[in-house]
Amino acid sequence: MTDAMDYEVEFHPVGDATRAGDAISVRYGQHGLYEVIVIDGGTSDSGKTLVEHIKTYYGSNTVLKHVISTHPDNDHASGLREVLSAFRTENLWLHGIWHHVAEMRHLFADKQLTEQAIADNIREAYPIVEELIALANQRGTLVYEPFAGCTIGPFTVLSPTSHAYTRLVPQFRRTPEADVDALKSEQFWLGDIRQPGLLSRLFEKALTYIDESWNIELLREGAVTAAENETSTVLYGRFGDQSILLTGDAGVNGLTWACERAERNGIDLSALNLVQVPHHGSRSNVTPSVLDRLLGPTRTTDAPARVAVVSVPKDDEKHPRKIVMNAFRRRGAPVYRTQGNHIRHHSGTMPHRPNEVAVVPFDWFDRVEDYD
Repeated sequence: MTDAMDYEVEFHPVGDATRAGDAISVRYGQHGLYEVIVIDGGTSDSGKTLVEHIKTYYGSNTVLKHVISTHPDNDHASGLREVLSAFRTENLWLHGIWHHVAEMRHLFADKQLTEQAIADNIREAYPIVEELIALANQRGTLVYEPFAGCTIGPFTVLSPTSHAYTRLVPQFRRTPEADVDALKSEQFWLGDIRQPGLLSRLFEKALTYIDESWNIELLREGAVTAAENETSTVLYGRFGDQSILLTGDAGVNGLTWACERAERNGIDLSALNLVQVPHHGSRSNVTPSVLDRLLGPTRTTDAPARVAVVSVPKDDEKHPRKIVMNAFRRRGAPVYRTQGNHIRHHSGTMPHRPNEVAVVPFDWFDRVEDYD
């Protein structure tokens, strides 16, 4: 691989208020021979906007080399219906949840459920997955599953493994009840995160703020996110001498698995040029220890080494969390946010965009959200 490659990564605006989501497009290669990848499409509305953006800036006859659905949340996957309908797409990457029922049947509490019954339940609970697969089949698009070790253009999948995936699906919020003891015996039980109403009650609590300094980090260990988020496809992209990491909604487990695979494969994540802040800046997805492993330890001074980008909707008072923005900045990654705007990170001689406006990262926050 050469030392330089032209590329651009665009984070597109998704949602407003509390309706967050991800929609990312990547274009790379030589002028006139660019290849395009779409990673998540946000909501249906943002998918339509993404389609128009691609037609305007990449060309109405653009062929998508790869489309990737990181996980089955509607705020990431719904917009891909618009994308697949609008453009010829060579390859679709997503996890066919029910394809793995035989490997995980023993992890459901009701031992009377047949494999067919479990598969039918999953199809009904996550219709967007079946819709995307059906649309791909109708349009002649090849369908693959993005498990760790797969290569997707310039990207390598770092997480999840198929083994971890089959241990997480029974813990999804809309799959049949999990066999807790069986999952604990395999050391894959995440906890009671799918307890009805738990997440919504956490979000509804009024925020209070406390002081935080550079040398005293208040972000806690023990963060837990939903199992669906932990199945997010984590992507390491290499473009010549530049590298990026796209995290979807991955939590501490998914990020740890990604770090482990990167270390085994000789990938230096501390040299990243760009990193995506997972799950819209939620503090349920990162901890000091996992960020130290991902980005390196806290720096003694505010000296940026890379950029971080967080996808957040307009007018969301609780995302991104200030305590998370500070955590990234401490480790040399000041955070830029969408909040209704496009963010384009590019290198080389990618085409100029008229009326493109420079963006600035979040400042340091002297006061951050308390946990109580």
